[in-house]
Amino acid sequence: MPTAEPFKITLKNGEEVKVNDHVYCSPSWGVRDGTPYSIARIMEFLPAQGTPTFDKNGNRNEPITRARLAWYYRPSDVSDRTVADCRLLLAAIYSEVCELSQLRSKCYVLHRDRISDLAGWKKRPDRFYFTRLFDPWLRKEFEVIPATTVRNVPEHIREVLISRYEYIVAEREVVPDYTDDLRLCDTCEKWCPPAESLQCDRCKKFFHMECVNPPMLSKPSRGYGWTCAPCSRAHEEEVEGHEVRHLTPVAPKPKTNAPPARGRGRPRKDRVLAEKEENVEIKHFKMWPFRYFGLYTFAEDTLDPDDLIFPRAATRVGPKYQANVPPSPSTADRPTDVEERGGDATIEVLSLVNAMSPAEAEALEKQKQLLTRNDKLKCSVDWLTEVTFRLTDAWLNKRDFSTVSMRSPMRLQKWKKTETRYTDKDWSAEEVAAFEDAIQMHGAELRAVREEVGTRPMPEVVRFYGHWKNSKLGEENKRIRAARENGLDEKAGSTTREATPDEEEGSIVMEPPRNVSCGACRTRESEAWWKAPKGLATSVLCDNCGLSWRKYADLNVRPVREEIISKAKPGDKREGTPLNGPHSKRAKTSSSQSTPPPVAPQLRCVACQRNGPVGKVLRCKQCQFRVHSAACGVTPDPSTMDSWVCDLCQNEKTLEASLIPDCLLCPRLRRDPKKKLIYPPPDSYLRACKPTEGQAWVHVLCSVFIPEITYSDATRLRLVEGVSAIPQYRWQNNCTLCDREDGAVIQCSECPAEYHVSCAWKHGHKFGFEVQPVKHSRRETATTVEWKGNTGQMVPSVICKGHIGHKRQLFDICDTNDLGETSLQVYCRNYKQAPIAQTHGLLRKARRLDKILHASLGDGSSTASVDGDSMQSTADPHCYRCQTEYSPFFHEVTNTAQGEAKSWLCHKCHAETRKTYPVIIGLGAS
Repeated sequence: MPTAEPFKITLKNGEEVKVNDHVYCSPSWGVRDGTPYSIARIMEFLPAQGTPTFDKNGNRNEPITRARLAWYYRPSDVSDRTVADCRLLLAAIYSEVCELSQLRSKCYVLHRDRISDLAGWKKRPDRFYFTRLFDPWLRKEFEVIPATTVRNVPEHIREVLISRYEYIVAEREVVPDYTDDLRLCDTCEKWCPPAESLQCDRCKKFFHMECVNPPMLSKPSRGYGWTCAPCSRAHEEEVEGHEVRHLTPVAPKPKTNAPPARGRGRPRKDRVLAEKEENVEIKHFKMWPFRYFGLYTFAEDTLDPDDLIFPRAATRVGPKYQANVPPSPSTADRPTDVEERGGDATIEVLSLVNAMSPAEAEALEKQKQLLTRNDKLKCSVDWLTEVTFRLTDAWLNKRDFSTVSMRSPMRLQKWKKTETRYTDKDWSAEEVAAFEDAIQMHGAELRAVREEVGTRPMPEVVRFYGHWKNSKLGEENKRIRAARENGLDEKAGSTTREATPDEEEGSIVMEPPRNVSCGACRTRESEAWWKAPKGLATSVLCDNCGLSWRKYADLNVRPVREEIISKAKPGDKREGTPLNGPHSKRAKTSSSQSTPPPVAPQLRCVACQRNGPVGKVLRCKQCQFRVHSAACGVTPDPSTMDSWVCDLCQNEKTLEASLIPDCLLCPRLRRDPKKKLIYPPPDSYLRACKPTEGQAWVHVLCSVFIPEITYSDATRLRLVEGVSAIPQYRWQNNCTLCDREDGAVIQCSECPAEYHVSCAWKHGHKFGFEVQPVKHSRRETATTVEWKGNTGQMVPSVICKGHIGHKRQLFDICDTNDLGETSLQVYCRNYKQAPIAQTHGLLRKARRLDKILHASLGDGSSTASVDGDSMQSTADPHCYRCQTEYSPFFHEVTNTAQGEAKSWLCHKCHAETRKTYPVIIGLGAS
C-alpha cells in the first residue's frame, strides 16, 4: 500500500519544507537586533493559536500558521570561546512554537557519524553537523552517539533503544562504558550498570558493589584501584613467595567512532552519495531522535514510552539537601500574644471596592478621577494602585474621601519598618543615557545593564526596561500609522512594488549612503546591501558577507590599518591598486573566526559624559565610579584594571589619609556626628579626590583649576601641595552661586563673577584649557606647549553658563591628542609639578609656612632667607635651646643669656618663642 504524501508548506522564498526538515528561523531585524539566523528542525505544523491541530475526522485543520521547532545552538551562544568551525552546532532537547513567517529557508543538519566526507560536506552551502548536545537547564554539554554503538546494556533494552531512537545522549565519562561489550557480574551473572559496578584491576572482571563481601558503599577515589578477594589473596601469596613481577602496563588504544582516514589517491565521495546522506531517514520517537541514557539513568525506565528523555543530574533528595522540619506545635502550645499569619491583621488590604455600597463606590471613583487629572497618570499602574489603596484606607478608618492626598510618594507597609516609595524615583538624563548605552552593548542582559547604570537596584532597572521598551514600540507604531495615512508602505517605503521577504524582514538597506563600504571586507561594490551587526567599521555588509553572517555567523573581517593610512602621502597609491610591473597574485588569507570580533565594552566617563573602552575609562570595583584614567591620575595596567579601586574606596582599607572625605578648598559641610559620613556620589566627577600633604582631601577638579596648587607627582596627581599658599582674597570673597564665604574661589574668564570650583561644576559651567599665544619677549621664561596645532601657554579657564557666544577655544579636560594624552595630563605635567629635584617635601612646606609667618608677624625677626643662604653661613648649626641639629632651616637670633651673642634657633623653638606654634600646627594639618 503506497504511503501518503507528507504534508508540506511553501516558504516565502518558494522552497517546500515538511516535518523533520531543518530550516533557518529568525524574526525581523529590529527584534533580533542583528544576531544571525537560528537553526531548527520542524517537529510539527500547527494551526492558529486556540485551534485544535486535527478535526473530528482526523484531518489537519487549516490554515497552518505556526510550527513547533527543535532548536540547535551555536557554540558561541552558550560560551564565550570562539570556534573556528562555523558549521558546528550543538543539539538540544528544547522546542518552541514560532510563526511560519519567521522561517527563512531550508538547510541540512546531520550527526558527524552520518557524514562520510566532512570536508566536502562543509564546502557545500547550508550544511551543518553536530556531535554534542547542550542542555539549557543544567548548563552542561553531553556527548551524542548513535544508538547502535551502545552494547553494554541488556538485549531487550538495547532493542528498544535502537527501534525508537537514532542517538543516545550521555556524559563523556560513561561513553566508553556503554560502548564496551556486555558486562555481567561475576557473582550473580546479571548486567552491571556502569554507575553500580566495580572492575577488578587484576582479573578485569566486573562485580556489583552489593555483591562484594563486604558490600562497597562507594567507588574508589580517582587514581586508586580495586581488586577482588581471590586476586588479593593471590597477590599476597606471590609477595610471600617473592614471585612478584612488575610488568610495564601497555595502555590500550582508545576506541573511536570516527570514519577511517581517506588514503592518498582515494577518490572523494561522489555527489550522489552526498545527496543520499542528506535524505537519510532518521528515527524519531514522539518527535525526538535522541534521549538521555547516561550516568543517572535507570535502564529499565527506558522501556516506558512516557519516560522523560531530558538530561539529568545527581539527585537532590535526602537529608543532605532537605531540611528536617520539626512537627508543628499544637494549638494549646501556641503563644497567645502572637497573631496567626493569614488573618486580617497580618495582611495588607489594597482594595475593598467590592465590599462598598454602590454610592460609596461611585464616590470613590469620582475622587479617584479628581486625583488622576494628568493623562500620564491614568496609564500608571503604580499610581492607580496607590490611589485605590489610600481611598480604601480612608473608607476603613471612616474618613471622608476628600481628605486623601497624593502629595507624599512614601507609604508605610506592614512588613517593612521604614517608609518606602510606592513608585520608582524619576530617572535623570545621565541615568537614562547610561541605560541606553548599556542596552546597546549588552542587549536585554539586565544584570550587566544594572552594573553599567550603577545607581539603581535590579527591580527598578527591570521596571524601567519595560516602560522604555513600550515607549520605543509606541514611537514605532506612530510612524507606521503616519505612513499608512499617507498611503505609503511602512516597511518598504513604496506602494508600487511588492516587497521581498528580506525587505519585509527589514535587514536590507533600501537606500545605502554614497561611497558606502562593507564593514567586513571593505568592498564598495555589491548588488544588495545588508544591515551589519554592531561593532564593525560601517553599518552595512555586502551581499556575500551578509549571507555569511546571517547563515553561518562568520565574518572575514579585514583589519583597519590606521597607522598606514595616516602615514600615506597624497600621491601614494592606496592599498589594492595595481602597481607598474609584473602582476603577482596576492596570497590567500583565511579567517579563523566563526563569529565577528566581540564589541569592546564601552563605559561612560562622568567627567566628559562620553563613552570609552575599558582601560581608558576605568570603573571602581567598589563604588562603580567611572572616569577616564588620565582625568584622575591613573596609569592603567591591563592586568589590574578590572580590580581598580578609586582613592576614596582604597583609603577605607589603607587608612592613608583622613576618613572624612571633605575637600579643603570647598565650603565645609555641616555634618551630624551621629550619622554616617556622606561621600561624594559615584556619578559625579567630584568623586575623584586626592590626598594632601596633611592627610586631608582635595577634589581633583579644585586642585587643577586653582593656580597655587601643585603636586609632588603630577603624573598621578599626588600629593597635593600648596593649600596654605593660596592668597587670602580667595578665602575671603563670597561665592556667587552658594553665597558662602568659606572655601577658595576662582574668577570667571569672561566676567568678574567668582565661585567655588565645585559649585561651578555642579551648575554646569564650561571647564577647559585655553592655549594662549606668548609674546616674543616672554618665550624664554614662560612654559609653552604644543596642543592640536596650537603653540603657547596652556591656561585653565572656567566660563559661566550664560556666556554662550564667547570666542575662546577651550579644550575639554578629556580631549586627547595624537599620542593619547589628555589636556588635563599635559597641563598638570607642565604647570603643576612641584620642584622635587631641588628640595625635600618637608622643606618646601616649611618655606611656605615661613612666608606666612613673615606676612603675619611683619617684624622681620627671622633672618633666614627662603633660599637658605643664611642657614648655610655656619657649619653644622644647632639650636641653643633644644640642642637639635635637624630642622628644615635655622633662625639667627640674639641670645641674651650669652651676652647679646648671635645664636641659632630651630624652626620649632622659634615658633614657640613667638607663640605661634598653634598656628603652625593648624597650617600643617591643612
